[in-house]
Amino acid sequence: MTTVELQKRSEKSQNLRVIQVDETWFYVESDEQKICYKVCYAAEDQYSCTCGDFARGIKNDQNFKCKHVLAVMSCVPNGDQEKAQFLERRKPKLDERFITTIENKDFVLYAGLLDLAHQKGILKIDVDPIQLPSADNDHMAICKAHVISKSGEVFSDVGDATPQNCHPRVAKHLLRMASTRAIARALRSMTNVGMTALEEIGDFGDIIDVKQEDRSTRKVAQAAPKKIARAKETKSIPDKQDNPDKKQEPVAQTSQETPPQTQAAARIDGNGNGRGKSKQETVPKISSAQANAIANLSRRRGISVEELEKMSVDAYGVKVEHLSQKDASGLIRTLQQSS
Repeated sequence: MTTVELQKRSEKSQNLRVIQVDETWFYVESDEQKICYKVCYAAEDQYSCTCGDFARGIKNDQNFKCKHVLAVMSCVPNGDQEKAQFLERRKPKLDERFITTIENKDFVLYAGLLDLAHQKGILKIDVDPIQLPSADNDHMAICKAHVISKSGEVFSDVGDATPQNCHPRVAKHLLRMASTRAIARALRSMTNVGMTALEEIGDFGDIIDVKQEDRSTRKVAQAAPKKIARAKETKSIPDKQDNPDKKQEPVAQTSQETPPQTQAAARIDGNGNGRGKSKQETVPKISSAQANAIANLSRRRGISVEELEKMSVDAYGVKVEHLSQKDASGLIRTLQQSS
C-alpha cells in the first residue's frame, strides 16, 4: 500500500464514529452512517474488522489496517470513543386498565387479553363452530378457538353460550358470544393469565353477594299501585231521640270533614290505620358491594360521574345512591354489556 493510500485511509478514519462495547470490542459506523462494523482491538498487533476491505487486505499484508481499525486506534488513547448503551427488551405486560375488581375478585377484559397476545406475538385466531343453537339442544352454541403464535405454538379452548348463561341483551347472539368466550379462554392460555375473563360471566349475581329479597317484598315492589276507591258519600242517620217519625235530611259534607282522597292517602302513609305503621314493606337499598361494582365498571368504560347519574335517572328515576338492590343489579348488567 502506498503512502498516499495510507494517508487517505487515515483521513477518512478521523470522521468515523466509534462506539465501545467493552475493553476489546468496538463498533465503527460507515461513511454513510447506515451500518456498523465490528472491530476487535486488543493491541497494536492484535486486531480485526468485519468489513470487506479488511478481509481482502489482510490476505496480502499481515499488517494491513482498514479505516475502521485506524479509527479505533486513534480514539482509544484520546478517549474519543462513545460508550455503548444496552437497551432492555420490553417485556409483555397486562395493562392494569383492562383489570376490573368486583367483590374483591379480579377479572380481565377481553380487550386486555388481546392486547397482551399482540405484545407476545400472535399470528392468527381461528374459530370453529362445533354446535349451532337450536330447539333440540336447548339453544346452546359451542365454539372452539385456536390461537396461533408467531413461534408456531397453538392454544385451543372451547366456549359455550345459552340463553340461561348470557345477558338478555345478547341472548339473540349466542354463536358470537360462544366464539368470544372460546377466544378469551384460548388467549388466557397463551398469555398465562389466570384471571377469569369478564365476558365469560353470565350473570353478576354469580359473583356479587346480593341479599335476595323476600317474596313479599318483591311482590310489593313489582305490583302496580292499586286504584284508590272513592269513598262513599256519608248517609244521614235518623235521630231517634228527637223524632223517630221525622225523616232526617241528608247532612252535607263540611270543610271540617276529611276528604275521601285524604283519608285514602292517610291509610297508605301509615297515619290512617290507628297504629302509625306502614302497610308497605321497605325495599332494600343499594348495597356497598353493588355501589363499588358500579363505580369500577363505569371507570373502566370511561363513563363520567355525571353520565352515570344521568343513566340512573333516565332508567330508574333516581340517582345511583338511591337505587334499590334490584335496580342496582340491572344497572350493573347494563354497564357490563356497554362497549
